[in-house]
Amino acid sequence: MKFKLYILIISILLLGLSCGDDDDDGIIEIPEADRTEQQVIDNDSLVSYLQSHYVDASLLSNNPTISFTEININQLPEDGELPNPDQNSLLIDIVETLTTTYFDVEYEYYILKINQGGSENSPNFSDKVRVSYEGTLMDDTVFDSSSTPVDFDLTSTISGWGRVLPEFNIAEDFVINSDGTVTYNNPGIGIMFLPSGLGYYSAAAGSVPVYSNLIFKFKVFQSELNDHDFDNVPSHLEDINGDYDLTNDNSDDDTFADFIDSDDDNDGTLTIDEDLEPDSDLTVDRDGDGDPTNDIGDGDPTNDDTDGDGIPNYLDPDDTASRDDD
Repeated sequence: MKFKLYILIISILLLGLSCGDDDDDGIIEIPEADRTEQQVIDNDSLVSYLQSHYVDASLLSNNPTISFTEININQLPEDGELPNPDQNSLLIDIVETLTTTYFDVEYEYYILKINQGGSENSPNFSDKVRVSYEGTLMDDTVFDSSSTPVDFDLTSTISGWGRVLPEFNIAEDFVINSDGTVTYNNPGIGIMFLPSGLGYYSAAAGSVPVYSNLIFKFKVFQSELNDHDFDNVPSHLEDINGDYDLTNDNSDDDTFADFIDSDDDNDGTLTIDEDLEPDSDLTVDRDGDGDPTNDIGDGDPTNDDTDGDGIPNYLDPDDTASRDDD
């Protein structure tokens, strides 16, 4: 399993490299901007945008069925006065300001909650999600959109998405219609305002120039726990240092980060086999022997600590006990 996973990852990397243009004529390389300095520039631009644009205040009254075309962001008139202050709100007055550290730089970004979402569950930063969205630049250029639901792995998107979507809940339920379409009830709906450092930064992407701040209207319908290495430890729990970056957590200092390493402590016992706690679900036949009552493990390697040192077995090379031991 581990060998096949490594081959898959290497294949994906090679495929990504093969998509580049071999013709370098006309490409001008420029030095990458300092992230700290660029964040100051980006934040000034975002704040200026939020101070000079407004929305209908009714957007804030929980609108679970609102469409993207109904979410209008308007620029103040030339006199700088807010039209109909009783009906409209400046973005700067209604957005939430959030902070995060990324590449050792503290970033500010902003979200507008239009609808929290009806479920009790929220996505984790590394989950699979089903969303619809519309991405624009600050000059209203639409660079990407999907009005119908699409599925994303949040680890494969720009970093801002993995920080924003956990602030919203998924839809409370859904209905499959007679024509095969799906209607989601009470999804999370919002707008995110991202600095370039949480977007594409120094990489131009399609019609997005380098160092572009990004605005996304979005709806989040469903989410699913990701377990990239199939070791029964959800990927978000493999972010040991809590920095939303799975690539820099490597408990055994081998070639592979924990979230793609099926033996996180390199003790010769696969993480999935270090799940020793008594089986709590007697209806699931985990070992496939036809008897769901005799299984070892509860499906969660994170709660097994044989020597009681506070380090779960799957991260502790001193604990090599396996559920496959006789």
